[in-house]
Formats: sequence, C-alpha cells, structure tokens
Amino acid sequence: MTIADAPPVPPVPLLDRAAELADIKALAVAGPDERATERQHAKGKLTARERIDLLLDAGSFREIETLRRHRASGFGLEDKRPWTDGVVTGWGTVEGRTVFVYAHDFRIFGGALGEAHAEKIHKVMDLAEAAGAPLVSLNDGAGARIQEGVSALAGYGGIFQRNVHNSGVIPQISVMLGPCAGGAAYSPALTDFVFMVRETSQMFITGPDVVRAVTGEEISHNGLGGADVHAATSGVAAFAYDDEEGCLEDVRHLLSLLPSNNRETAPREDCDDPADRRTDALVDIVPVNPQQSYDMRRVIEEVVDHGEYFEVQPAWAPNVVCALARMDGHVTGFVANQPAALAGVLDIHASEKAARFVQFCDAFSIPLVTLVDVPGFLPGVDQEHGGIIRHGAKLLYAYCNATVPRISLVLRKAYGGAYIVMDSRSIGADLALAWPTNEIAVMGAEGAANVIFRREITAADDPDAMRTQKIKEYTAELMHPYYAAERGLVDDVISPAETRSVLVDALGMLRAKYVDLPSRKHGNPPV
Repeated sequence: MTIADAPPVPPVPLLDRAAELADIKALAVAGPDERATERQHAKGKLTARERIDLLLDAGSFREIETLRRHRASGFGLEDKRPWTDGVVTGWGTVEGRTVFVYAHDFRIFGGALGEAHAEKIHKVMDLAEAAGAPLVSLNDGAGARIQEGVSALAGYGGIFQRNVHNSGVIPQISVMLGPCAGGAAYSPALTDFVFMVRETSQMFITGPDVVRAVTGEEISHNGLGGADVHAATSGVAAFAYDDEEGCLEDVRHLLSLLPSNNRETAPREDCDDPADRRTDALVDIVPVNPQQSYDMRRVIEEVVDHGEYFEVQPAWAPNVVCALARMDGHVTGFVANQPAALAGVLDIHASEKAARFVQFCDAFSIPLVTLVDVPGFLPGVDQEHGGIIRHGAKLLYAYCNATVPRISLVLRKAYGGAYIVMDSRSIGADLALAWPTNEIAVMGAEGAANVIFRREITAADDPDAMRTQKIKEYTAELMHPYYAAERGLVDDVISPAETRSVLVDALGMLRAKYVDLPSRKHGNPPV
C-alpha cells in the first residue's frame, strides 16, 4: 500500500488542541520546577511574572512569544529547550495606559541572553516604538549565553541599537533586580532611568574576580556595583530601594508622570490646590543672608501641588536638585541649586546630572522651572583637570537646545558663569524672574571689591575699613535687586509669597509654545 492509498489521519478535535495548548502554556507560566522558584525566593527575589504582576494593573498583562524556544545545539543545549527561553515579554497597563515590558527569568539559564531570547526582546522593543508606549525592562540575567557564542553578543547589539533609536521617542526605564555584568550593563545605561534594589542587584563591566586578578584589589559584588554605589557614587542609578515591592511601586509612580511618547504631553490630573495659593512660608524658609544655608527641597514643596514631588538621583550630586512635580495638575520639571550641599555650587557631577534631566524633559515636552541660588562653579585642581569646562558646557548646551517652556527664578545669589548656565535670560529662558533678595553679579561683593579696589585697599591706613567701605559701594552700585531688571535681564521682581501663582500663570501662558529648529542632522554636544 502506498502513502496515497493510506487512510487519512483523522483531525484532532479543536477542543483537544485547545486543551493541549492550555497545558503547554500552564507549563510555560509555571517555569522549570518548583525548586527553581524556591531558590529565587530564598535570595529575596521575586520571579519574573511576580514582578510583572506588581508593575502592571491587575489582569492587564498580555504575553507574546510564550512558546518561543531556542534552536541552538551543542554543550547539551539541544536537550534543554524550555518555553519562553528565559525572558517574559508583552504589554499591559499602568493606571490604564499601555506599557510594554520584558523580564528576565533567572530560573531559566540564569536569565542569560541567547539568540531567541534576544529576538523576543527586539520584538517587544519594536512594538513599543510602533505603539508609542513606554518600555520597562526588569533585568535579572547572567549576561550573554556563553554556549551560543557570537549569536548572543549580536543579540545585545540589537538591543543597544533599539535603545538609541527609541531614545527621546518613548520613555525607557530599566529596573535592576539581579546581576547585570559585562556588555549587558550598557542597555540600562542607554535608557532614561535606572532603578536598583539593594543587596540583590549589581551592575559592573568587569566583576570582582577580574578586578582582583588585574589590580589586586579585593572588593565585594555590592561594593563594586551595588545599588548604593551606583545611586550615590557613579550616578548610573537614579533610584535605590530596599525591596522590589517599593521599587516597582515607584516605577509605576514615575510612569504616571510621563507622557507615553514624544508626540503626547504628560497626563494632567485634576488639582484642588489653588493655583493662586500664597506661599508666605518661603519668607521663613529662605534666609536673607546669602551665606546661610537652607534646604531647596522645602521651596519646591511649598510651590508645587500639595507639596508632592518626585526627585531624580537624590543621592548623587546633591548640590543640585532635579525633580518632577505638578503645577496646577500639569507635570513640570524642576532644576534647583541646593544650598544645603556644597553651598549649591555647580561641579562636574551636578552639571552632568542637571544636563541629563533637562534633556529628558525637553525630549518629552515637560516644561522646566529653574530655581537659582548659585555662588559659582566649584574651584579646584581636581575640577579643572576633570574637565569642569566640558562638563559645565553639557548643562549649557542642554538648556540652549531645549525648546520647552523655560522659566528661571533667582532666589538669592547668582554669580558668574554659573548664573548664565542656570537658564538665564541670555541663553533663552522664556521668562526670567527674581525675588527682591537677588544678587546677580560677576562675583560676590567681597571678591569683586578685592579685585577692583585692590590698590586703594592696600594703600589705606586702615585696609579693613577701606575694604568694608568698598564692598558697600560695589553692593549699592551693582548688586541691588533691581539692577538686572533695569537692564531687561530679569522680566519681573516678584514677592516670594506670589511665587506659586506667578509660576502657574507663566506656565499656562507658555503651554502652547512652539520653536522651529534649524535644519540639521543633529548637534554635536560636549560629551
């Protein structure tokens, strides 16, 4: 009997196929085995799907490529082909808005990236771009899958290329929930915000063993690349948390403040905090004496809706504060000098931090309010040799390149080049405001008097008395609060009690601002 003569194979009933599919998907969702889940929990870590459930609205997750498996062979891989290939991908909602997500499953190949694993990530990144929705990566992987060789490395290249392609197009957030070593660390570095969890997440290019072999230095995984290291020392991480639940809760909160893409504006919330609410408390918060310290975050609390703001990179470069908040329900970015840390000077790290934040806000149409109280750039050999000129230029470039509504407010002092860099009128601020306590000058009165009147002070019978007299003369002539306003460099001098109402009105006036940029491929910012 030939094949043609063989009786036809009866089709499998659809209900049986559906039952088979349900069984397969149940196995895929359950993961490799219960012991693998127990080992993950024993490390204080959640599974990939537990993390997704915390991130997204309940019941909203729609998984794609659940049944994807690798096709590699050699080193025993052909006998181990688990569903999902170690990464869970799909989309859901956060507060009703679409968000795409991929989560490494450390229980499968240690979350290591192979060819199929990478292609799943590529797919969800492309979908996020096409749908115009944020992308969140939940990272918990052991790097490239060594058994797959160069195919795994090429997979990382595809991720990096998409990170860059989507930069400024959709918000990209990396959440570090486990190890991230070698080239894998560059994907989080290319995204907008990096979240980390203490004790369980680490990032480094070369691990402690390599460091020990090459330099002889002994250091732990957390000491080399833990959450606090990257949040306070390297500046790689924007946020650090004690547990995954708190971390993912704040990821949700950040997403609620961001637009879905660069063609939309951030969602507005109804606000019952009066737009014209007086801010009389600012008189007591900010000392008149320019040498006296205070916490700029209290100023932000007093001005924004209900005193609520979300600070970015609070532990790194604390001499500048960057935060997202709402003004009359509209999301607004705040950049502010922090007199409570290094007197609020600008240094290398503060310039980089603020520049990155300004660029992000500009990319996603978030207006900027700059609160100025800056004595200048930090002097010192380390700063000069470290490239403070180049790094300070990053902030200058970011502000000059920004087309969103920009309002600057000088609270007290604004000296030298730092005044210009902190979004002064001369570099394009739409409105430049000041309090009656402002001192806008090339430098402080004492330093200026010592330079200008050096000969008179030296020749005087009483140099100290002469210095005091000249300081008073310089202050009266060039540092009174209306000097800049008289020359059109400040649009208005306002009472501290009117700060909120003036800012809300100004932001409302500028909401429809449009700037037609010159035709160019792109600028060449200092890096």
